[in-house]
Amino acid sequence: MRCPLPVIELARRIGDVPIGGVVRVLADDPAARVDIPAWCRMRGQEFVGPADSDGAPAFDVRRA
Repeated sequence: MRCPLPVIELARRIGDVPIGGVVRVLADDPAARVDIPAWCRMRGQEFVGPADSDGAPAFDVRRA
């Protein structure tokens, strides 16, 4: 997904995850490396960090 779609999809889906659950975002958009942690700070969610997903760029977010 290209910018801003990874963050938009994360925002749409985070409410479906139980508190404490983790969402893995797969995004080959270079801006996601900055945008996803920034979104987490603004929305009070926990950015767990980059994740290993069989070589695909991935980012884990824990719902707070």
